Formats: sequence, C-alpha cells, structure tokens
Amino acid sequence: MNEELQKNTSLQEEEIDLLELALKVWAERKFIFKACGYAVFIGLIIAFSIPREYTASAMIAPEMSDNKGTGGLSSLAAMAGLNLNTTSSADAIYPDLYPDIVSSTPFLTGLFNVQVKDLDEEIDTTLYCYLNDYQRMPWWSLITSAPFKALGWVISLFTDEEVSDGTFDPFQLTKEETDILKELSERINVSVDKKTGVTTLSVTMQDARISACLTDTVVRRLQDYITEYRTTKARQDFQFQEKLFERKKKEYEKAQENYAKFADANKNIILLSYRAEQERLENEMRLAYQVYASVAQQLQMAEAKVQEITPVYTIIEPATIPIKASKPRKAIMLLGIVFLTGLCCVGWVLLGRNFYINLKNRKEGNEINLKEDEISK
Repeated sequence: MNEELQKNTSLQEEEIDLLELALKVWAERKFIFKACGYAVFIGLIIAFSIPREYTASAMIAPEMSDNKGTGGLSSLAAMAGLNLNTTSSADAIYPDLYPDIVSSTPFLTGLFNVQVKDLDEEIDTTLYCYLNDYQRMPWWSLITSAPFKALGWVISLFTDEEVSDGTFDPFQLTKEETDILKELSERINVSVDKKTGVTTLSVTMQDARISACLTDTVVRRLQDYITEYRTTKARQDFQFQEKLFERKKKEYEKAQENYAKFADANKNIILLSYRAEQERLENEMRLAYQVYASVAQQLQMAEAKVQEITPVYTIIEPATIPIKASKPRKAIMLLGIVFLTGLCCVGWVLLGRNFYINLKNRKEGNEINLKEDEISK
C-alpha cells in the first residue's frame, strides 16, 4: 500500500511539474510568436537568396550476358539483394564501378570543353567557363569570400598569370582547374541498382537546359568509355588481321602475276625444266591463295568478334529538361528555421533565462563583495 501511494504521489508531482512548464511557456507565447515571425522573415530572405538549381536524370540498362553454371546461383543472390558480378569473367568494369569512372579525373576533364547553352540562349560557352564565370552565388557568400578574393588579387600582382589555351592536362591541374573539377564531381551523381544493374545518372546545374544536355553527354561518354574498354583487344586483333590480310593479298597477287607471265611467255615450250618451273610457280600461287583465303576468313571472324563484344545499352529513361527546380526546397527550409527558432525560444524560457539571471546575480554579488572588501580595507 505504501509503495502504491508513493507512486501515485510521484505521478501527481510530475503532472504538476509538466503543467507548470506548459503554463510558463504559454505565459511567454507573445515572445515566442514574435521570434517565430522574425524567423519566417529571415527564412524567406535566405530561401530566395539561394540560386535555384535543376536536376536532370537518365536511366540506362547495360547488356547482361549469362554465364553457364552460375545462372541459378546469381538468380538466388539477386533475390537476396546481392550481386555476384557474373556478367563477364573477363570484364573488369561492371556497373558497380560506374560511379568511380564518372568521378575520375580524366573523365571529368574530358567534359571541360563540352559546349553548353542555357535555356534563354544568353550563354553559349564551354562547361569549364560556365562553372567558372556564370555561377550565381548567395549575397552572403560574396561578403564572406571578399577577403580571400582580395588576397588572391594581391598575390596575382606578384606572380605570372597562367593563360589557359583550352587544353587540360589531367596529370597537372592548376588550383582553379582543381576547384572546378571538385565542383563538377559534386554536381554529377551515379547510382546503381545492384539487383537489376540499372544505372541512374543525374546532373544538377543552375540552368535546366544545361543540366539535361550535360546528363545526355555524360551518358554517351560513359557508354563510349565502357565500349572502348571492352573492345580494345578485339579491335587491336582486327587491325592486325586487316594488315596481315593486305600483305597476304599482295603476295598472292604477285605469285599469280609471276605464274601468268611465265605461262604466257613459255606457252609452246615442252621442255621438262620449263614445266618444272611452271609447276613450282603454280604451287606458290596456290599456297599463297590458301594463306590469303585463311587470313580473309580470320579477318571476318575478328570483325564479327568486335561486333559481338560491343556492349549494348538500353536507355530506359532519357534525359529531359526539368520544369521545377530541385534546390532549394524553400518550404522545408522555412519550416526548419521556424522550428529551430521556436525550440530555442522554449529552451530560453524554461532554462536559459533562469541560468542567465542566476549568473548575472552571482556576478553582481561578487562585485559587491569585492567593493565591501576594498571599503573594509
């Protein structure tokens, strides 16, 4: 019985404490609402000061080749959310590596000279110049970056300015090129569904048309990169077979010409020595033809091999010009600022104000004690 009474009294005390806290907050409602009103005003200024950005995306599905003996195992693994990467035993580039390829320095520097044009057709320049010269910034970033720009301007007075000729060396980039490279890498996103292998590629830019065009360009460059990698060995073999075919063709034509000339010049001669020479030339011509025919067949096989291993990509969802901006999310930003402001005001009413008053009273008491000690001395 005593334990039940103690529990009931403790619950009543907690309810009383919560009620007191709620009444204390309600008494300061004007202060809280006023602060939230200022927060709405400040939030609107911040939200509309941030430049709008648009995100365009595309979805591609690479060609998948089945390996014998692993089809059932890969299917079970796919159901479990795993990827055994059984697309090709000799292929070192599988979809999981696509994000690393797109974010690599050679791939990104290859995009610097891509021509871009904005939706209003007021900007027509390269991607590098667009990111370097035409990016809009919030007004507070201009204030915070002013000292660094002034410092850079002073340093540039004592150093030779590097003049860009439009070529970029991935092995040795300048600081400005490195900054643009980092910004471009942050604006391109590649995600891969490990179950299906479908790759989603998105690009975020301050112009809707540039984001869509750059998305399409990155998709094509990625396809060309993978195709280049997978067909390099086959194309080298094809080029070798093509050169060998041309050489063997000339040898066969030369042997055929020698045999024809000898046969025409010695048409009515029946000497065995001439017949032996004619037979030798005929055998050389036949041997050259056999080699020529074999090389021609190998050339056709090499050409078919290039076509066979060339990957085929299906564009599930092509890039289109986005209509709505993806950033900033003004409503979420405004709600977040108002919520944090209200939370800070409630914390100030419940805890901060008493702490501040106690700290102030303690400080004033210490000062009075010091003065009394000085007077007494």
